[in-house]
Amino acid sequence: MTILVVGASGATGRLLVEQLLNRGEKVKAIVRSPETLSEFLNHEHLTVIRASVLELSDAEMASHVRGCHAVASCLGHNLTWRGMFGHPRRLVTDTARRLCTAIAVNKPEKPVRYVLMNTTGNRNRDLHEPISFVQKCVIALIRLLLPPHVDNEKAADYLRTQIGKNNKVVKWTAVRPDGLIDEKKVCSYDIHPSPTRSAIFNAGKTSRINVAHFMADLITDNNIWDKWKGKMPVIYNSEAK
Repeated sequence: MTILVVGASGATGRLLVEQLLNRGEKVKAIVRSPETLSEFLNHEHLTVIRASVLELSDAEMASHVRGCHAVASCLGHNLTWRGMFGHPRRLVTDTARRLCTAIAVNKPEKPVRYVLMNTTGNRNRDLHEPISFVQKCVIALIRLLLPPHVDNEKAADYLRTQIGKNNKVVKWTAVRPDGLIDEKKVCSYDIHPSPTRSAIFNAGKTSRINVAHFMADLITDNNIWDKWKGKMPVIYNSEAK
């Protein structure tokens, strides 16, 4: 299996690349700075494509996607002034749109899996996910003040409404972690169809390595994929009993 990873130089993206390589999969990684993947550069199953993903031409994008069984996006905005408020403001959404278009252009014999890293701050509008009035107000304020949140919402909405659940060439899932933390090893984690706690007032914890592990499972395990395709699963680290 060959998987294209965008956002591979990020904190979670690097862990996803490692998870996939450890499972014997072939990985293509689009990164602006290959040195961010220095520990994997000599791996026989890794192909590094040095580029800014949105600067690729349509033909180049189609070429990189061709032959891939899955595409994983761990893209996010850097926590700097430029990263939060500069361009491209729709990095995650525009990348999803261009990659799905590239997949369609290639006319794959079997649907390609698109696994998007998203956030619990984004509701799945296909389901009834009630939140308090106060949280609605806070989210509305976040939309005004933090463009990356809107980008996350629009990326998931593109998959839900434009790709949908009956697309013949792209199947998708959007993984929603809660408060991200760093851990060295995969630990027990729980997957839910919807948040079980408030992302604003009672956020849980999710290890980045657990997110990478679950995304790798979605890509490589047919049973797990069949359970969550077309959905927006929420992942939390399991709490000690």
